[in-house]
Order: sequence, then C-alpha cells, then structure tokens
Amino acid sequence: MPIDVIGETIVMFAPMTTWRGLINSDYRRWLPVTHNTPVISLHEGNTPLLRSDHLSSLTGCDIWLKVEGTNPTGSFKDRGMTVAVSNAAENGAEAVICASTGNTSASAAAYAARAGIACVVLVPEKAIALGKLAQVVRYGARIVEVAGTFDDCLRIARDLAAHHRVALVNSVDNQWRLAGQRTVAYEIVDALGDAPDIHSLPVGNGGNITATWSGYQTYAADGPAGRTPRMWGFQAAGAAPLVHGAPVAVPDTAASAIRVGNPATWEGAVSARDESRGLIRAVTDEQIFDAYRAVARHDGVFAEPASAVGIAGILDQRRKGRLAPGQRIVITLSGNGLKDLDASMGDGYTSTRTSASTADVAHALRLTD
Repeated sequence: MPIDVIGETIVMFAPMTTWRGLINSDYRRWLPVTHNTPVISLHEGNTPLLRSDHLSSLTGCDIWLKVEGTNPTGSFKDRGMTVAVSNAAENGAEAVICASTGNTSASAAAYAARAGIACVVLVPEKAIALGKLAQVVRYGARIVEVAGTFDDCLRIARDLAAHHRVALVNSVDNQWRLAGQRTVAYEIVDALGDAPDIHSLPVGNGGNITATWSGYQTYAADGPAGRTPRMWGFQAAGAAPLVHGAPVAVPDTAASAIRVGNPATWEGAVSARDESRGLIRAVTDEQIFDAYRAVARHDGVFAEPASAVGIAGILDQRRKGRLAPGQRIVITLSGNGLKDLDASMGDGYTSTRTSASTADVAHALRLTD
C-alpha cells in the first residue's frame, strides 16, 4: 500500500481501482451470466450513498440517499439493463423492445446502441418527459408513440416479443433485469456495514421494490448482511393501484415515471411489502413536489419528481406519528432531475438584471466593503 509522510504523520493510501460496471464487479457471482456472456456495460452501478443531515434532523433518524441518477443514462434502470442486454446479445437477438414511461426506454436504447443491436421503444403518446425522449432520439432507437397508457404499451410489447424475434427487456418476468437491480442492496450493505432498518423507494411498475428486497434477502443468506430491512414503498395518490388493491384505469400524477395503473410486478411488490413487514402507501403530488424541491435545496441532489416519492413518504409517515426516531433509513432516488426539466422550470424563477459593471452587481447584491 502506498504511503506518504505529512509532517510527522504517516498516511496510508489505498491503491486506486477502476470500476468496470456490475457484471465485471464482485457482484458477478449473483448475476445470471456465464463465461460466454458478452459484457454490455456503460460502467453502471457504484452510485453515491449520501447522508442527509436535513432529513436526519427533521425525523430524528439516520437517513441516507442512494443517488441512482448518477448511473450512465441517469436512472436505476441501467443496473438491470446491462444484464438484460448482455443476455440478449448472447442469445443472438437482432433487436430489443420495451414499454416505458421514459427511463426504461432511455436505458434500453443506450445499452442496445452499445451492443450494436436495434431498439424499439413503445411510449404513451405525449406522456414522456422531454429529457428522456431526447435520450432515446440521440441513441437512435425506433420510437412508437401509442395512443394509450403505459399499461397498453406493455401489453403490446409483450405480445410482440411472444410472436416475433425481438427480446423484451422490461423487468416483468425478466430474471436478468431483476438480478441487475438487486445489486443496489449489495452496495448499500457494503457501504453501511449492514442493511438499514427501513428502505424507502418509489413504486410504479413494482420491479424495483421487488428486486431490492430480493437483493437484501440474497445478501443476508449468502453475503455479509446480518439482517434485512422493512421495505416502505410509496405511490402517487392518483396512481396507487397497490394501495387501493385494484388497477387504476387512468393513472394521474405529474410524477410521470410512476404513472402506472396496473403494475406488471404486482405480486412481487406485495410480497416484498409483506415478507419484510413493510408497507405501501400513497402521497399526493403536492407532497412529492415539496420533497423534490427540498432535496435539491438542502442536500444538493437534483432528482426527478418520481424519485422524491420515497422522501415524501417518509415525511408523511413521520407527520402521522408512524416513524420512530433513531432508525437508519435508506431512500432510493431513482432518477436524475435533468430527465424532466419542465418539472423544474414549472415554478418559474427570479433573476436580477444589472449592467456589466462590478459596482452595479455589488450594489444589486447589497454587498458592502
């Protein structure tokens, strides 16, 4: 190990290692890949786990933010997509297809481009955030805008994959996607030394809560974790089928990434809730956007609106007296705020106009000598 001497203090520096993505990491043993699987990677994973002093102070808990928006295409979807597209390439797929509210399509298009495979994305017409659509356009995917909901897009994608030579890369019934997404739990345990008391996250189609819970189970059975957390999932009030126990025909929320009325991984999400002794609740769009603004202002993290649902849920449970202090909590921030600039600019902004004089700027800022 390299050493240096500063004054009379000996400082040891660990040698720098290069992160090469999830399939080439120590987590490979828990991924469904073989020696013959081509590694299609953008060096995803290894995302920051940041302590939130602001949320910790508000709640009396020890709260950490898993910032998944730092993945290559800006969302947690990359964790599963590296494995799914690598599998598709191994099986000789000429094209991959997905249904998406935005993040899955961006991820699928990027990894397909990396693999040299064609990509088709089905998105609800005029219901995808511009930042996500811009990614899909630039990666060169074929875009089909469906006059319907995400659930319609997924139904069609599944039908096409069942009858044509295209590989479906949605997380529903997809062991490769879910296996990749489990790695977020491994990283959290490795960083904290054990699982948290509670893991809070947004719930849309149900795949992420399913995979994260499964990751904690795997690491408790065959890894360093000594326990598993309670899984707390949160949906938007206008798109909360798991809370109501029935599909929502026309889901309605400005948090577009979780605008899902009939989650394809319904059973997995419910099992994660029940097996972990957790909960799935709903929060309003007002609560979501309050949390979205607060995490940027107080923690310096620009997350897309749906990412803030886990924060909104934790604060809602605290207000209702259902969150005991002293617990360690991890909250998944699932996507980057640059995905949805309309949401950010919707509030407008204020600025101060001055001349190009330093004195005028100082005067405008009320700076004194």
